[in-house]
Amino acid sequence: MSKVREYISETVTEMVHRVTWPTWKELQSNTIIVVVASVFIALTIFVMDFTFGINGGKNSLWQGLLGFIYKTF
Repeated sequence: MSKVREYISETVTEMVHRVTWPTWKELQSNTIIVVVASVFIALTIFVMDFTFGINGGKNSLWQGLLGFIYKTF
């Protein structure tokens, strides 16, 4: 039980005294970067999936490049 108390005590000491926490301005800036990058990556994957993947029903106008290839052969 003393090892558990020692672990918790060391953890609290490290989190309070040794960790460098970001400022509010840094946190906001980094959050905006992460959100923009996430949206960009999601849109890129959507465009790639729409272009190359099979989407839509059998009678759809565009079924993606793979759908076009499968339909041709």
